[in-house]
Amino acid sequence: MVLCLVFVLGALPWHTGFAQTKKSREQLENEKADIQKRLMEFDNILKKTAETKKTSIGQLNVVNKQLQTRITYINTLSREVVLIDKEISGTEKMILNLENDLKNLKAEYSKMIYTASKLNGGLTMTAFVFSSTTFKQFYMRLKYLKQYTDARKKQVEQIELVTADLASQRKKLEDKRVEKQQVINQEQRQKQQLDVAKKEQQGIVNNLTQQEKDLRKQIAAAKKQQEGLNRMIKQIIEEEIRRAEAEAKKKNTKTTTASGSSIPLTPEAAALSSSFAGNKGKLPWPVESGFISKRFGTHPHPTLKGISEDNDGIDIQTNPDAGVRSVFDGVVTKIFTIPGYGGTIVVKHGEYYTMYSKLKVISVKSGQTVKAKQLLGHVFTNKEGVAEVHFESWKGLQPMDPSIWLTGR
Repeated sequence: MVLCLVFVLGALPWHTGFAQTKKSREQLENEKADIQKRLMEFDNILKKTAETKKTSIGQLNVVNKQLQTRITYINTLSREVVLIDKEISGTEKMILNLENDLKNLKAEYSKMIYTASKLNGGLTMTAFVFSSTTFKQFYMRLKYLKQYTDARKKQVEQIELVTADLASQRKKLEDKRVEKQQVINQEQRQKQQLDVAKKEQQGIVNNLTQQEKDLRKQIAAAKKQQEGLNRMIKQIIEEEIRRAEAEAKKKNTKTTTASGSSIPLTPEAAALSSSFAGNKGKLPWPVESGFISKRFGTHPHPTLKGISEDNDGIDIQTNPDAGVRSVFDGVVTKIFTIPGYGGTIVVKHGEYYTMYSKLKVISVKSGQTVKAKQLLGHVFTNKEGVAEVHFESWKGLQPMDPSIWLTGR
C-alpha cells in the first residue's frame, strides 16, 4: 500500500503540468489555424491582383501583410517547439518515475515471497495451513493465506499497470520527438517562403519607385476625392441633425440626448445609439475576409519618401465581388456616388454613422432599416485587380477610427 500511494502522489504534479501544457497547446493550435486561414486569404487576394500583370500599391499591401503574418507564424512555430520540448522533458521524468516505481514494486514483490517462505518454514502455503494443530490455528492460517493471496494479486496488478503505463509513456515520448521534428521542418519551410516573399516585396517596391510621377498624381487625386467625400458626409450628418432638431421642436414629440451629445434623439434612436456605443471593439467587419490596407489618420506613403497620406476611415482590401455588409442595426440615410469612391452608403445608428464606399452594386434603398451583417452591396474591383472597401465611422460630426470598433482579426 505504501508503494502504491507513493506512485500516485508522484504522478500528480506531472498531470497538473500536463493539463496546463494541453491548454497552451490548444491555444497554439488555434493561433496556427487562424494564421493559416489568413495566409490563404492573402494568397487568394494576391493572386487576383497579380492577374493584371501590373505592379500596384494594392499588390504591395498584400505582400506586406503576408510578410507580417508569416513572421507571426514562424514565431508561433518556435513557441510550439519550446512547448514540445517541455512536454518531452515532462514525459522523460514520468518515464524515470515509472521505472523507479516498477523497480520498487518488483523488489517488494520478491521480498513478500521470500518473507512468506521464511514464515512458513519451507512448507508450501497449502501444507502450512493443513499442518495446523488446532482449529483456531487452522482458521488464522487460512485467513493469513487469503490476505497473502490478495496482497500478491494486488501487487501483480500494480506491476502490470505500471508496466503498461511505462510502455505508453515511451510511445508518447517517441511520438513527441517525431512531432518536434515535423514542426522544425515546417518552420524551416516558412522561413524559406519568407525569404521569397521579401525578394518579391523588394521587386514591387523597385517597380513602384520607378512610377513615382504617376503615384504622385494618384495621391493628389485621392486627396481631393477624400476631401469631397468628407464634405458630402458632413453635409448629410448636418442635415440629419437639423431634421432631428426640427422634429424636437414639434409639439408632443418626445426626444432625449445621448451622453456627451447635444443631438436630440427619439427614445428608440437613443437606445440604438447606446447599444452601438456598448459594442465598441465587438462590431463585425464590413467584409467577411480581408485586411486593413490603409489605416485611419495620417501615415507615410509605403514607397515615396517625404509623402504622407490622410484617411478619415480605413480601407479594407478583400476579394473581388466580396459582399459588403452593415456592421450594426440602423437605417440607410443616404446613397450616392462620388468620383474615386463609387457607390457610397451611409447608415445611421442613433447619433453614430457608418459609411461604406467603393461599391459597384448597391442592394439597399434610402430609408431602409437594416440589421447587423445584412448585405448592403458588393465591392468594386479596379483595373489593377484591387478590390477595396472604404469604411468610416462617425459620432455626430466627428470621425472616429473604425478599427477600434471592429472585432480583432
